[in-house]
This record gives sequence, structure tokens and C-alpha cells, in this order.
Amino acid sequence: MNDAQEPATGEHDETSEKPGRRVLRWRPNLRRRRGQREEDSKASTGTPSPAASSPGGEGSSGLRWDAVRDGLREFGIALTTPAAAGRPPLAQAEKRWVRAAPYAVVLVFVASLLPTTVTVLVQDYGMSGGLAGGLAVAQTLPLLLALTRPLHAWWVIFPADVVGALALYAGKHVDGRSWPWTPMVIVGYVLLMVLLGLRESRRTLIAVFLVTAAAGVFFEQLSQSYSDGSWVLMLVLAGFALVVTYTLRLRGEAQARLAEQETISEAERAKRTLLEERARIARELHDVVAHHMSVITVQADTAKYRLAGLSPEVENEFGEIAAAARESLTEMRRLLKVLRNEEAQAERTPQPGLARLGQLAEATRRAGVEVELPLGEEELAALVGDLPQAVDLSAYRIVQEALSNVIRHAPGATARIDVAVTQDELRVGVTNGPARKPPSVLETSGTGHGLVGMRERVRLTGGSLDAGPHGDGGFRVAARIPLS
Repeated sequence: MNDAQEPATGEHDETSEKPGRRVLRWRPNLRRRRGQREEDSKASTGTPSPAASSPGGEGSSGLRWDAVRDGLREFGIALTTPAAAGRPPLAQAEKRWVRAAPYAVVLVFVASLLPTTVTVLVQDYGMSGGLAGGLAVAQTLPLLLALTRPLHAWWVIFPADVVGALALYAGKHVDGRSWPWTPMVIVGYVLLMVLLGLRESRRTLIAVFLVTAAAGVFFEQLSQSYSDGSWVLMLVLAGFALVVTYTLRLRGEAQARLAEQETISEAERAKRTLLEERARIARELHDVVAHHMSVITVQADTAKYRLAGLSPEVENEFGEIAAAARESLTEMRRLLKVLRNEEAQAERTPQPGLARLGQLAEATRRAGVEVELPLGEEELAALVGDLPQAVDLSAYRIVQEALSNVIRHAPGATARIDVAVTQDELRVGVTNGPARKPPSVLETSGTGHGLVGMRERVRLTGGSLDAGPHGDGGFRVAARIPLS
């Protein structure tokens, strides 16, 4: 894959165990070396060395030689340090035939080029069968290795191509035929460049291209009468293959990193949604708990006035109860300041309950959704009048959010609200049919709080929630909340 170079105290020393990542070796630092040389000169003579400071002096020549030597070392490292062996192209595909496709393609090329190379070298160039067979094997068979170790394969194929060109030059049948590279060599080498571009680093690709160009120029200078310009064709095709495959690889890596970041962002967004919904529920339940604590405080404070004949010990006990209740209220309000945000002003209104389902249904009808509520207002009030306030609030919010989802995702549909109270639990459900109108563009980007908030509310009260598709394109939300 790509070189990832990070400076570490003047040297570059990085290792990576991931497939396709290069293992970088130590690289000398010319600036450090030059500074060390100047410091040594100052230490020995007390003044900078004239040779070191003179542009044309011995020190300048030494620095130039150091630069050349380090450049050659870099070039050698690029050619001799392959990327770690990894999986072949398309190894992460889901379908087996896609994963096997690179092997099949390379095998077809090898099966085609191997006999063709032997035949052409023997019949057209007059080469001996043994030498032709050896060159054909060395020039084509390593392509199979190139699927996972392309630079290793290049070190076998490229020398074989050079030896083959020299053998053809020494022969007697080159006139009028392709030289220094035969058509089979060009085809196999371009395929090798494709596999190199998919795995090796940019440094290695540049080094391979330069070596290929140098070999072509060498053979052009060796015999301009034999050369037919095939080295130029192979150089152009090889460069094009390296650029295209390297670019595609960079694009694939960028897409993979983007997908990874999107996955992380989605997880963070889901976590943030959950925390926001929990804070919202806590703010709403604060009013419920604060009401009961206020009642306790008032009753404890007024007990000595309402009840005659209380002993001093009992009055003190009631006073301690009132003080504890007031302290609890104070702590709750401090916590609420932490949980409350700038947009939470509307939550200071009295919290609703199931007795207001009629008003909720009417508001939903005005939004374009026909709502059926079998229970009348008086019957509903009598049914839910004795519910614990936390249960009543949670059930109302569940119905409210379910109807909001119907408005957003199933406009024009019909919905039904069911409420049932048994001795042990409260059951509420909202069932809607399929949408009759296309959803509005403004309603398709919800916050994702709907089902998260419902599940958090039933979890808080120890209940259960069942939400999913229902009927022909409809949806159903059913919650069961224990009363104690």
C-alpha cells in the first residue's frame, strides 16, 4: 500500500504489519551529517573549515557524493523492499467466483503466453528449444506469484526479459522482427505492471518505471538497426498501467477509510441520540418526582398544625422528613440544570397523560392522518385515572411518538390507538395502514429519536416494546408497562 512516513528524531523508521504496507528502513540524514561535519571542524580548529564552507571545496564535493550515494541507496531500497505479502485483488468480495476471477485471468494469460513465447522464439527467431522454454517459463510463470508478491515476480520476469533481449541480439534472425521486446514480453509485462500498481508503494513504482526506461534506452543504444521502437511502446503501456492502477487503489483506500468513518459516525450518532433521549426523559420525570416530593414536604411541615397532641419527638421527626424532602428537591433541581439545554423551555409546562389522547388524536387528524380512538373522553379518563404518573407520562409519549412517525413515514394512512388496563399492567398500541401519499421531503430526515425514545421509556418502567411492520405495508407499535 502507501508509504506512511513519520519523522522520528531525524530518521525514518516505521514498520507496519498490515498487508500491503511497506516496511521502511533507516535513511541517512544529509543535514545532520553536514551539521556534524561542521561541528567536528569547529571543534578541531576553532573556526569553520574552509573546505567545508567553500562552494567548490572538498567538503562540497563530499556532500555531492553523499547525495548521490544516498539517492542510489534510496533507489535500491525502493526496488528491494517489497510490500508485505497480502491477499490477491478482489479477495474481500462476497461471491466466490469474484474472488477467483484474478487467478483465472492470470492463469489464462500464463497458459496463452507460455506456449506462444516458445513457438515464436523457436520458429521466428531461431532460438534453441531449451533456451526458449527456459525464457518462456521465467517470463510468464511468475505472473501467478505476482498476485500476492508482485515485486518478487518482477525480479524474476524483468531479468528474464533482459536476458531474452540479449539472446535475441546474439542470434541471427532479429532483422525485421520486434526487438528488444517481443509482443509476448510486452503483454506479460503490462499485466505485471497492473499487479504492481495494485500493491506496491509509489517509490517502488517510480523505480520500476525508471529501470524499465533505462533498459529500453540501453538496448536502443546497443543496436539502433535492430530496435523497432518496441521499448517505447512497452514503456508507455507500463507507465499507463502503473498510473491507472495506483490511482484506482488510492481511490479504493479513500472509500474504505470514508466507509469506516461513516460507521464510526453512525455509532456515535446513535449513542448521542440515546443519551439525549435519556436526558429528555429524565427532565420530564423530574416534574413527576418533584410533585410527590413537594407533597411530602408540605404534609410533613403542616403535620403539627393539622394533628393535635403530637409529642415533641414526633414533631422533630416530621421536621427532619420535611428537611430531607427539601434537600432532595434542591439536588434534583441542580441535576436538572445540567440536563436541561437551551431548547428545553417548553418542557416546563405540565406533563400530559393518556387522558389527553383525544386532543392528540385530533391534532394528528389535522396533519392528514385519520386516527381511530375507540374510547371516549370520559371512558378514557376513568380507565387511566388511577395510573402512576410516570407510567401515564411514558405511555402518552409512546403514543405521541408513534403517531408522529405515522405522519412522517405514512402520510394519508389510517391509524388506531388502543388502550387497555389490567390489574398488573398497561397496554397501549398504535397501528397504521400503508401510506396513501408520497412522504414529504421535509419529513424524511428525522432525528432517529423515535424508536430509541420508546424503548428507553419502556425500559425505564420495566416494560416491553414490540415495533415492526404489520399487515400490507403498515406498522404497529405495542407497549406493555407494569403498574408497579
